[in-house]
Amino acid sequence: MKSRTKARCVALQVLYEVDLTGHAPAEALQQRLQEEPLEDKFADFCRQIVFEVWKMSAKLDAVIAQHAPEWPLDQVATIDRNIIRIALWEFAVAEITPVKVAINEAIELAKFFGSDSTPRFVNGVLGSLAAHQKEVQSLMMQ
Repeated sequence: MKSRTKARCVALQVLYEVDLTGHAPAEALQQRLQEEPLEDKFADFCRQIVFEVWKMSAKLDAVIAQHAPEWPLDQVATIDRNIIRIALWEFAVAEITPVKVAINEAIELAKFFGSDSTPRFVNGVLGSLAAHQKEVQSLMMQ
């Protein structure tokens, strides 16, 4: 597994844990990095994902709900929701990953962590969001 992909994988596990249990993000991240050590620059990338996505989760969810209303977030699996949050943050907020790369990485995470239908679902939601990328970006900056 590529190092950035592994960092996303660790970040996803942390966000999933925090979402389900209410554990503090810093403690959950520290625990995961002890179990899955990453090189410093990839640990920093992972840390950035965890803290930025967690901090913006309500705003990310609002944008997802607005642009993908056929998928009510309260009915979306926790793992799926966090995969979508990470990809959306990467391409629309931080703008550190090209849209196609962010979607492909999200699909790979969905194949590994989600159900059989998760990759298709994640691709559909992110495709909808990507089609409105400029609008999404302006909403995220408010």
